[in-house]
Amino acid sequence: MQRRSTRRVLAASAATLTALSVAACGSSDDNGGGGSGDGDSLLIGTSDKVTTIDPAGSYDNGSFAVMNQVYPFLMNTPLGSPDVEPDIAESAEFTSPTEYTVVLKDGLTFANGNELTASDVVFTFERMVAINDPNGPASLLYNMDSVEATDDTTVVFTLKTADDQIFPQILSSPAGPIVDEDVFSADALTSDDDIVAGNAFAGPYVITDYELNTLVSYTANPDYQGLLGAPKTENVDVTYYADASNLKLDIEQGNIDVAFRSLSATDIDDLRGNDDVEVVDGPGGEIRYIVFNFDTQPFGATTAEADPAKALAVRQAVADLIDRQEIADQVYRGTYTPLYSYVPDGLTGAATPLQDMYGDGEGGPDADAAAQALQAAGVQTPVQLSLQYSNDHYGPSSGDEYALIKDQLEATGLFEVDLQTTEWTQYSEDRTADVYPAYQLGWFPDYSDADNYLTPFFLQENFLGNHYDNQQVNDLILQQASTPDADERTALIEQIQDLVAQDLSTVPYLQG
Repeated sequence: MQRRSTRRVLAASAATLTALSVAACGSSDDNGGGGSGDGDSLLIGTSDKVTTIDPAGSYDNGSFAVMNQVYPFLMNTPLGSPDVEPDIAESAEFTSPTEYTVVLKDGLTFANGNELTASDVVFTFERMVAINDPNGPASLLYNMDSVEATDDTTVVFTLKTADDQIFPQILSSPAGPIVDEDVFSADALTSDDDIVAGNAFAGPYVITDYELNTLVSYTANPDYQGLLGAPKTENVDVTYYADASNLKLDIEQGNIDVAFRSLSATDIDDLRGNDDVEVVDGPGGEIRYIVFNFDTQPFGATTAEADPAKALAVRQAVADLIDRQEIADQVYRGTYTPLYSYVPDGLTGAATPLQDMYGDGEGGPDADAAAQALQAAGVQTPVQLSLQYSNDHYGPSSGDEYALIKDQLEATGLFEVDLQTTEWTQYSEDRTADVYPAYQLGWFPDYSDADNYLTPFFLQENFLGNHYDNQQVNDLILQQASTPDADERTALIEQIQDLVAQDLSTVPYLQG
């Protein structure tokens, strides 16, 4: 491929990725970056991974980046706004406290020629719940009691709890892509090859060539009638890189127009000095955290030495020893900041319970506090902890990140950490099969509300599947989602975080 003379674009944050994707692939604004300048084609590179493009089977950023381009939604988020608006819907509103009614636009079709009607919408949400894949987003539909098509264009969602403050946003989330009932299976995941062969798309783009985690080729869909409008760029090719260093090399050499997710902080700093590359920074809502499996962690419920008090002490000791600032500075050079809550800073309801309860009380680690927690519970040290991370999903710095966490835990002599890594496709299966006692995850928000940092993780039926079960937390999450008074809802969100911080289902440590 010949070197391009136009300035290339590097998206340096997860939030920028979302904005760039919409700007390049779904906007008629003439101020987009990258590309050959003629609006006909765009070459994108990423080291992210796709699990599946069946919406029922994946709940990760790499898969959703594809879904956003090819599937329509009932609700969507316009570029630059945190609020959702109707996408392929003509209207969407509460018609009673427990009924949300959506009226579709007339004449909707899939790219294969099949009509897109209310029946497809009902099929979409019923199959999501029926399949309930452990790596899918079905848990987001916790408040949906039923969904019914009253005619070809009208869909009525009946909700379990009245005054749901979140449901319209959930319709724009990974639980919301509308699929073709004539192509997708009702009770099992449909293969990516069958989806592509069936041309079952009605979003801004259709897929014309697809090889899992190697290449996705998109062509603009002339029949798209959604909120984002006609795509600016006719053809988009996305290449998937196994090695982030090759991604950096190709953006430097002009072989691709846009690079995102993920390069190391060192590589990003280096590219800032390249006059041919524009580094685009933006605010981010990504968080990084450690998950504990309550069954298989040290002293977990299914281990030979099961003891809830000792298991909690192990989690507390980890929370006491994590040095967030060191990770942010040493590994990420300030592109991430320490996180001491479950809801990231900047969202209503954000608090700092992890700073208040653990470590030195000011955000730093405290080895004495960790030793005291373990000793009080009768835990012999060093604790043998198996800790897993993905070497290809959360960026090339994950190895350095978790090597440093291992060092932080072992430096006190309180832990011996068996650190292992697995590629994402296997990792996503293993983590829900109780293979990992403690492991890395990251989170990219589905919508800009504190609920999205609580509901998927801490309801009894949650995305993590880590056997965490606190009835009070569960009930408070349901309550906050249906509380219209802003101050009352904020107080509930803060209370939930305090309770989860006491349990430590997860230990968040970075925000970026």
